[in-house]
Parts: sequence; structure tokens; C-alpha cells
Amino acid sequence: MNNEICRMLGCEFPLFAFSHCRDVVAEVSKAGGFGVLGGSSFTPETLEEELTWLDEHIDGKPYGVDILIPENMGDLASDVSIEELQSMVPGAQRRFTVDLLRTYGIEVPEDELVQAELPGIIGDVGEQLMDVAFRHPIKMIANALGIAPPSMISRAREHSVPVGALVGAKEHAIRQVNAGVDFLVAQGTEAAGHCGEVSTLVLVPEVIDAIKDIRPVPVLAAGGIMNGRQMAGCMAMGAQGAWTGTIWLATPEAETSEAIREKMVAASSRDTIRSTARTGKPSRQLHSAWHDAWHGPDSPGTLPMPMMSMLALPSFERIDRAVENGNEKAHDLVSYWVGQGVGLVGSVKSCRTIMHEFKEEFGDSVISMNDVLGI
Repeated sequence: MNNEICRMLGCEFPLFAFSHCRDVVAEVSKAGGFGVLGGSSFTPETLEEELTWLDEHIDGKPYGVDILIPENMGDLASDVSIEELQSMVPGAQRRFTVDLLRTYGIEVPEDELVQAELPGIIGDVGEQLMDVAFRHPIKMIANALGIAPPSMISRAREHSVPVGALVGAKEHAIRQVNAGVDFLVAQGTEAAGHCGEVSTLVLVPEVIDAIKDIRPVPVLAAGGIMNGRQMAGCMAMGAQGAWTGTIWLATPEAETSEAIREKMVAASSRDTIRSTARTGKPSRQLHSAWHDAWHGPDSPGTLPMPMMSMLALPSFERIDRAVENGNEKAHDLVSYWVGQGVGLVGSVKSCRTIMHEFKEEFGDSVISMNDVLGI
């Protein structure tokens, strides 16, 4: 394909795969798509290791990095120590978490409960992650939460790297275009992770119409896209490609555990929940007993970002380990960020198989539409 987004980023087929796993990123890019590594799940040191590995294994194909730099973090945007952050996690939420995990056979001392590393969204960690990213031959960088910061845009310009941004409303799209981003990802509420309330079917044309008189900016569709038929439909609405995430979680290359993949295969599209119980901001996840507890009558209430994730992240790591070690009860707590498209996951497939099926279904859909039009 030879549309604007393919020319801008150097990919053959405009299917974008967001993943926290370098293996997924490499396999998708090598198969003609565009892999995007979620950089905020790493420290600057570990991101350097991941990108070095990608440079050595991606066969010169293009890839990008997504960094989560929230727009509004208040005083936490300045320098703050991990000890100060840990002290902001109240005792009520700590005790609730300890008791919840114990109910499912997982024992954790309260003083070992809270994350001991500074989150990537705090202070200048985002800038440090960008330091790492721009030392590598990335072909794009994206910001996943809020307006792309001026430093990201200016530094990307210096390195001739296009900047993208995820948006969940047309108002956000207008602000991003005025801020100077090179392309947008219109992410509907069906999507995994942090998402808004507008569906993909409504959001994509709404965003395209909202920005067309400001500046021509390519728009990718995201949210619930699990196959080539859906991708073709979104491109018929004016999108220049598809940004996907959930479909890659049910692959053997992904970072997900066997228990998560099993739950995904068994899940319906109604088995997700948009909840603050993982990061402190609304994000779509696989519904589990964890969410029932945190949104139940006995809950002390979820915490704001990043304190909630400082409780949840190490808790879910312990949950996964417990299940792997044979704890059947802990299986009820297993969860991950998945979109409503999880209902279309029928089995575990390799990244290359998914890429092949996307291309084949996309082509068949275009041919079918041409037949309808008599072309």
C-alpha cells in the first residue's frame, strides 16, 4: 500500500501493533506491519535493552515507541522520590489489598505491597525514556495520554521522527493537531487500556471532520479492531490504517501468561470492564474478581494515578505467579488490559498468522466492495 501513513513511516501495510513485548513488535514489523513498543512499562535502563534487542532482530524494518506522559499530574510532575509516592498510598487501601489477595490464597506483607520503583509517568522519567528512544532508529514516537508535550515534538523534529497521539474525543484531536503532531490515533471506547466513552464507529469520522480545516493529518482507527474486515471498514470511513493491541495478546510471542490467554479465548465481548482499579484512570480490562472487590460496597475506593498502579501492578504480578504455581483460587483475579474485541479471539495464533489473515481479509473486503459498486 502507498497511502500517506505508509509513506510517512515506511511500512508496507498500515496495521499497527501496540505491544509491551519486543517479540510481537519485531514479528509484526518483519511481516510488513508496524510494531510499536509500549515504552512506559520499562525503566530507562530496561528500555535501552529492549530497543537494542529490536535493532538487532527486526531486520531493518520500521518500528516505533509509545510513551505515556500524562498531561495533568499536578505536583507529581516535578521531582518526587519513590518513598514520597509510597507514603501517598493510604493504609486503608493497603489493608484492603492484603485482605483481598489473602482471600484468594496469596499472602503479601503490607510493607512489601507497594511498587518500589519510580513509575515512568513521574517527574523526568518520561524525558529519560525519550533520551533512550531517540538514540535508536525509531520511525515514530507517540504519546498515549494527553497532549504530546512540547519537548517530545521538538526533540522528534530534531531527529526527523514523526509524532503521533492517541485521542478519544474530537476536542482532543483538535488540540493535538494545534500542538503539532504528525498523525492521530482515534481510539474508541472499545479499546483496551485508557480509553474514552465514544465508540470507534462514531469517533473516527468525527475526528477526521474536526481536523480537516486545520491541517491535513493522517488518522488511524483504534478500538475493537480484530480482523481485516474491520480494518477495511475503518479505512472506508477515512482512516489510513488500524492501530491494534488486544489481538496480539493472544499470541505465543506476547508477554501475557497462559492463564490470561486462556481467559481471553473463553471471554465474550461483554467480559471487559472500564475501571479505575488498575491505574487510577478509566481503562478497559478483562473483568475479574479484583474489579468486583474494588467497586464493591466494602471497598475504600480506588486511588488516583499513579498510586493505584503502585498497588495494582505488583499485585497482578503476584496473582500471575500464584496461578502459575498451581493456585486455582487466584485464577478468579487474573486480568489484563483487553478491549471488547476479545470476544473475537477464538484461539491462540502466531503474530505472522494474524498478519496474514489481516491482509487476506482486508483484500477480500476491498474486492467485495468493488463488486457491490460494479468496479
